[in-house]
Amino acid sequence: MSNTSYVSDFLLLEFSDVWELQFLYFMVFLMLYLATVTGNLLVISSVASDHHLHTPMYFLLMNLAMQDLGQVSVIVPKSMINSLLNTRLISYSGCVTQVFFFIFFIASDFCLLTVMAYDRYVAICNPLHYEMVINRQACIEMIAGVWIAGSLYAGMHTCGTFATQFCSNVVNQFFCEIPQLIKLSCSGLNVIEMSSIMMGVILGLSFLIYILVTYAHIFTTVFRLPSAKGRQKAFSTCIPHLIVYSTFVFSACFAYLKPASQTPSQLDLIFGVIYSLVPPLLNPVIYSIRNKEVKKAMAKFLGFRGFSTNT
Repeated sequence: MSNTSYVSDFLLLEFSDVWELQFLYFMVFLMLYLATVTGNLLVISSVASDHHLHTPMYFLLMNLAMQDLGQVSVIVPKSMINSLLNTRLISYSGCVTQVFFFIFFIASDFCLLTVMAYDRYVAICNPLHYEMVINRQACIEMIAGVWIAGSLYAGMHTCGTFATQFCSNVVNQFFCEIPQLIKLSCSGLNVIEMSSIMMGVILGLSFLIYILVTYAHIFTTVFRLPSAKGRQKAFSTCIPHLIVYSTFVFSACFAYLKPASQTPSQLDLIFGVIYSLVPPLLNPVIYSIRNKEVKKAMAKFLGFRGFSTNT
């Protein structure tokens, strides 16, 4: 792949010319990264260690936490190291690796959130058939499909992005983001990358329509529940899902579909941070830590027996 370009490394976005401000950015990213890693690791460890949580719903939550952990770990540590060392360099192979795994985790996240919508639909609209439809075998097959689809899509995107010559190596983003790399191409979009983008748009719109229809059925069923407590529980599960999903979709669409511009934009940085860092940070709080069963498992895992009993 390196024979297709004379670029041997890339220069990532420099937050500031002043080293003190660079260090400030390092501290901010460090706190965000530690909070994200801690939250997702707690979810993974708690679900894995408590046999009461070995159910389809929590199995999906654990996989979501694994994907979120991978997503931030691919891009944030390199940015922090660059800020701390006051450098902008990332090697060509490092950029290729970053693109592949970031797209892999993003695509897998997108697919898994859709699977979770289906899980909520069956649990709320067809509760009597839930254990038959969403069983262990079905969960394993769905997760395998999510990971395989993410790998194939990431491979297409990576090949399409780097199967070209680059006329510049200055990336106007804090990580190797595909829209910013395409701007550096001497020939623009190629057939592979164009196909990848079109496939992503079609699948993304299909998933979005499916989720909207699914939640329309869910909310219709919820409004028919006689118990106010039951309605509150269903809404507390579904509305946060929609909030995170919408934030993820619209910020990613802005980053990947907005008209190309050769000048650096603060909006590029802001939306890059939103869709790459905010969902992995919020998912453990919205999906897991607000859940009483997960809080009990976390307290038990951390050794807070008294807190677990009170909860």
